[in-house]
Amino acid sequence: MNGKRALITGVTGQDGAYLAQLLLQKGYTVAGIVRRSSHAGVFDHRLKWLGIERDVELIDGNLIDLSSLIRIIQATKPDEIYNLAAQSFVTSSWQQPLLTGQVTGIGAANLLEAARSLVPQARYYQASTSEMFGLIQEQMQSESTPFYPRSPYGVAKLYAHWMTINYRESFGLHTSNGILFNHESPLRGVEFVTRKVTDSVARIKLGLAKELRLGNVDAKRDWGHAKDYVRAMWLMLQQETPDDYVIATGRTTTVRDMCEIAFRHVGLNTEDYLVIDPNLFRPAEVEVLLGNPAKAKAKLGWEAEIGLEAMIQEMVEADLARLKSKG
Repeated sequence: MNGKRALITGVTGQDGAYLAQLLLQKGYTVAGIVRRSSHAGVFDHRLKWLGIERDVELIDGNLIDLSSLIRIIQATKPDEIYNLAAQSFVTSSWQQPLLTGQVTGIGAANLLEAARSLVPQARYYQASTSEMFGLIQEQMQSESTPFYPRSPYGVAKLYAHWMTINYRESFGLHTSNGILFNHESPLRGVEFVTRKVTDSVARIKLGLAKELRLGNVDAKRDWGHAKDYVRAMWLMLQQETPDDYVIATGRTTTVRDMCEIAFRHVGLNTEDYLVIDPNLFRPAEVEVLLGNPAKAKAKLGWEAEIGLEAMIQEMVEADLARLKSKG
């Protein structure tokens, strides 16, 4: 044990689970905040997938309840705080814009305020997002690219991002933003496009489905692996000086090409199964996202190690295994 204590919000999500695994491997004591759910046996499935569900202390709390955050920070006395919790599904943010603002935006401010009041020496990481760039102002987005969010989710994340900077500059806190571009894994929720693709491909391969329905397959994204990206989060909080970093691969791929990788892996032809559904298009689309990770490489020594092809193949194999185990 290295004696350090970490508190993770969103610990049961994709990034939270991988980050908890990484920190445990480094000897941290890890506590995570979880929202109360009627599905008590389901919420920790990602931690179980990684075999660490018994190693993380799960504490009932909520970002929009400041009193719960105060009690949790008083009890855990963290050295490092990672705010990964959010209403993080972009499509849902149009259906629930006020909830998204409360949880994703105001929730981050609640956590910053609790940290400032109780553990001002703690180091704080805020999960920012490439969705803040939205209608891109530069072909390749860096830390200095102007923001133009195109969804309630992106707007809420931008509020949290600037509050993190303000707490750093106003109160001298060690707060850093990670502007993470799309990052996926077998732990990604099936409502996200990459996992929707790999789950559908696995179902089609096993004869459980006949088609894959998607919206805008010409949208381009910079996709990396969540395992690589949580390593960047940790590295940010090990720096003497807090700062903000774009975390990306520097490579962009269309949704259609990502589908091709998945179908090719199981020996199928994309065009035989892909159906474009106009109902699945976003009200305002973000057409292209491409990150410039040069600063992260120069200052953190970080770069992506797992390629897109390997990641998609891993996800397809994991979904095949899941479906076969159910059968």
